Amino acid sequence: MRITLFLSALAGGGAQRRMLLLARGFAAAGHAVEIVTADGGSPSPGTSLPPGVRHRALASPLARLPWLRHRRGLWVPAVLPQLAAHLRRSRPDALLATSTPANATAILARAAAGTGTPLVVSLNLDLEASLGRGLGAALGLPRHLARLYHRAEMRVAISEGVAHGFRRLTGDAVPIRTVPNPIDLEAVRRGAAAEPEPAWPGAAAGPFLLACGKLKPQKDFATLIRAVALLAAERPLRLVVLGEGEERRRLLALARDLGLAGRLFLPGFVANPFAWMARASLFVLSSRFEGASNVLLEALACGCRVVATDCPSGPRELLAGGRYGRLVPPGDPPALAAALAAALDEPHDPARSRHRAAEFSVERAVAGYLEALAEARRRAAVRRRPPVPLLRGNAR
Repeated sequence: MRITLFLSALAGGGAQRRMLLLARGFAAAGHAVEIVTADGGSPSPGTSLPPGVRHRALASPLARLPWLRHRRGLWVPAVLPQLAAHLRRSRPDALLATSTPANATAILARAAAGTGTPLVVSLNLDLEASLGRGLGAALGLPRHLARLYHRAEMRVAISEGVAHGFRRLTGDAVPIRTVPNPIDLEAVRRGAAAEPEPAWPGAAAGPFLLACGKLKPQKDFATLIRAVALLAAERPLRLVVLGEGEERRRLLALARDLGLAGRLFLPGFVANPFAWMARASLFVLSSRFEGASNVLLEALACGCRVVATDCPSGPRELLAGGRYGRLVPPGDPPALAAALAAALDEPHDPARSRHRAAEFSVERAVAGYLEALAEARRRAAVRRRPPVPLLRGNAR
């Protein structure tokens, strides 16, 4: 197949890493692969395009505006006309999109192109959990998006929780597959063997807790900071949060108010988080909602003990209901502090965590997505097939 992958940008978080892994797997299986992005940027530092994979940058002009940079839902749709024109020119055999803005843009661009390109959308988050609050709930965005996603030939959810949430919104059994996110175990091993960069500044001592993700409300690092402040009164602790985002100032101010200014390190985006994961005393996921959480899986692959919020959706599935790490309610600093203390004090088997992560192989994900793309092509072919004329009786 000639497969086009559409996403907002090459640089970013779990969705971007997943698409690059899939592109590599598709190309290795003999397919012609092209990645199309909306922002015109390059891969994250330390990441490169897989061999044989082409990149087409559509470069939304709105992506260059600093105050819109973190709001992909506003600037990704601006490339809709460019994407439609590209589909008319390139005529791929199948199109795979990921993330809410890219999914919606791909659906509308495919319709505008008039090519009937078979389309698969990847569902990264529970739509109701991510958009069903405040203005999103008032406008009915989750249900509107779910109906829009009906226009794609296939949907792939990255966890059973995301799939269940989508079916809850649609109320019917639309074609949907669950394909867990893959993890590049070899890349994790190489990264874990390196030294963490940048080094911890200052003289703070004691075990260190690690969290990773964009500094935005979804990740709820504020709850984590409050939980660490409760623990820091009883034992020496440090907290490292890898990532960048609009909440940096607020989080630093909160840490300062709680007396943690010298014990919190926010180094920003780090190209190799695995070096930190391999040395952390504990990895913490404090999110209000997720789709599956790649970083939780990567922490397990590094042999790290983990604590995660039991948020919709993903952590409960990855941790097998708590067998591979503690689960706590979202947004509850005392409960999180208690779970952190208990996890730090209990025995831990790193090999058991690594074994769990190894179940989420790249090969498994590539096979699942190729099956979804093939099914999308079959459905598109049926849709385009002309109706069979009714047989008429013999004419006189």
